[in-house]
Amino acid sequence: MPKFVDLTKKPYELNPAQITWVENTIASMDLETKFKQLFIDLTASKKEEDLKENMEKHAPGGVRYNPGSAKEIYDHNRNVQKYSSIPCFVAANCESGGNGAFNGGTLVGCETKIAATNDLHLAYELGEVSAKEASMVGVNTIFAPIVDIHHDFHNPVISNRTFGNDPEKVKAMSLEFLRGIHSQGLLAAAKHFPGDGYDERDQHLAPVTNPLSQEEWDKSFGMVYSSLIQEGLDMVMVGHISLPSYAGGDANHPEFAYRPATICPELINGLLKEKLGFNGLAVTDATHMVGFTCAGKRKDLLPLAIASGMDMILFYNDYEEDLSFVAGGYGKGVFDEARLNDALRRILGLKAKLGYASFDLEKDYPSFDEEKIKEVLKQDSVYTKEVAEKGITLVKDEDHLFPLTPEKYHRILLVGQEDENPFAFMMPKRGLTLAEQVKEKLEKEGFEVTIFESLMDKAKKLPPMEAFRLVGNVYNNKTPIHDLTDHYDLVIQLAHFDSHNTVQRISWKLSKGTADVPWYVFELPVLFVSFCSPFHLFDVPQVKNYINAYDKNVVTVDVLIDKLLGRGKFEGISPVDAFCGTPNTTF
Repeated sequence: MPKFVDLTKKPYELNPAQITWVENTIASMDLETKFKQLFIDLTASKKEEDLKENMEKHAPGGVRYNPGSAKEIYDHNRNVQKYSSIPCFVAANCESGGNGAFNGGTLVGCETKIAATNDLHLAYELGEVSAKEASMVGVNTIFAPIVDIHHDFHNPVISNRTFGNDPEKVKAMSLEFLRGIHSQGLLAAAKHFPGDGYDERDQHLAPVTNPLSQEEWDKSFGMVYSSLIQEGLDMVMVGHISLPSYAGGDANHPEFAYRPATICPELINGLLKEKLGFNGLAVTDATHMVGFTCAGKRKDLLPLAIASGMDMILFYNDYEEDLSFVAGGYGKGVFDEARLNDALRRILGLKAKLGYASFDLEKDYPSFDEEKIKEVLKQDSVYTKEVAEKGITLVKDEDHLFPLTPEKYHRILLVGQEDENPFAFMMPKRGLTLAEQVKEKLEKEGFEVTIFESLMDKAKKLPPMEAFRLVGNVYNNKTPIHDLTDHYDLVIQLAHFDSHNTVQRISWKLSKGTADVPWYVFELPVLFVSFCSPFHLFDVPQVKNYINAYDKNVVTVDVLIDKLLGRGKFEGISPVDAFCGTPNTTF
């Protein structure tokens, strides 16, 4: 028997008038309207006429949107509410700051970088800044904090997005993040229940499993979620992640233990809502992910998700189809009226908490104040710098390189290692590359800096036969070591691999004895800096000097340069095992 919501308790704590609004609103809905409220839509267009048609036709319970300027997002969100018969959840992925709400919002720092500061106040400020900036453009729901625990360094999805591998630290920092969001009156959704970080696969592309025993889970993820629930967590975003130890299964159907949580009543109705006492709203992660679609036909999965305890579905795949699938499941008795109305009470209960029981667009919706936004962004920028100063982590310094000086390391070779965004061909080049930024800053300090051009980058510029001869010549001949040592005093490798691929391992360009791969660590000093994944030391264990900067924000680059030159200390404490389970094997 599923546990039904109590609107008088956390996270709602509604008064009788608000509860009456919830019940009356449900009573006024026809079945189709009820089904529509179960969906969070991903809007495509920001045009008012398109949004009017979308909101009047789809009438979703909530929306998420694509990036845009502050004014574009403000107008989009205002029109969403303008044309909604019931005010919507408007959600943003503010995982690293206000930049998740609109282009130009403050990037405070990813969770791993915040954790590296070891400063709980900065975790609070991450939540406060995110919610404050998001609220100025009409956002009322933050899909954060991420409360996954980084056990398997191969995992490409959570990478630098978590507070690390220590459950106690994840709990403490997540609580402060949540409190920061709540300080601005916004809703928060912790993710990704029942917990990512123990599987190297990506739920976007494959089924994912959390292998922990019940006891292990209770002491880690269970402890984290329990603390957030007690604090008044509004929503839990459920990942397409199996948890066999709690999911059941039997001799006839052992595969049932590996159902994604989003269609597993033992995990949602049982573990989350009953055992942990979660009284809030459970929303699925995006349902186009293979972790979800691999479990069955969509027409069966959507109603099964509702029956299993999910209250909202993220997102429509096709409006007409998905609505018919939910309605069809209801008609077949996959879920009943009691479960449907319980989901609606949770949805409308949070809307009442936001004040939407008496919502007036002209009176209650914030006005757009560009000057105020500029002022807030200026104020919030101090946190970006503070996080960079406290978070950048010196993992290894076996050559005692610092401070770098033009006298000691005058000639520097920069080797950039970056993944390629699959959409890059559609986008104009914006600003300087990471290597170009570093070169410009170091040259101002008196260094002579060269950016390495890989063999394959050279080959791309040539006709096919010339490219073939170039590569063949390099691979048929040895490159003298003195080609490096005679021309450079230091090599700095810069790596930035974001989540465009199924892994975040370094993807080496075709190379043989060239400077792409740092094979020359005994020939001249080498410094390796990672600007995203904190686990690149796994691919370059031979380097003697290694830094995790966690992101390539321009402020981060500035602070990094200052630290390299001795104008600041490295204060960061790694919240993950940067050595990836192996000993330091440098000789």
